[in-house]
Amino acid sequence: MLVVHATIPVDPAHRDRAVELMRTLAVESRAEEGVIDYRVTTDIEDENVFRIVERYEDEAAFGAHVETEHFGEFEAALPELLDGEPTITRFDVENATDVEL
Repeated sequence: MLVVHATIPVDPAHRDRAVELMRTLAVESRAEEGVIDYRVTTDIEDENVFRIVERYEDEAAFGAHVETEHFGEFEAALPELLDGEPTITRFDVENATDVEL
């Protein structure tokens, strides 16, 4: 499994547009073959910081995702929405288990 975690600081003046784009990105991405999960959240300490957590079955699914139209539209719009540099971390996971609380 491949996991990607992105932190995206958004200019408050462009927050509504960013939310719209990220909502579409998440919905469309979850429908892709090989996508286990795709979630966008807001940071509880700063509502203009978004976190995207993506889980893919494998490298091929991730590669297909970055070639989709909805990802391309988001990537093209992103520079004008930002209020700082995004950070993106990739994790290659050999196994994962649920944690009981």
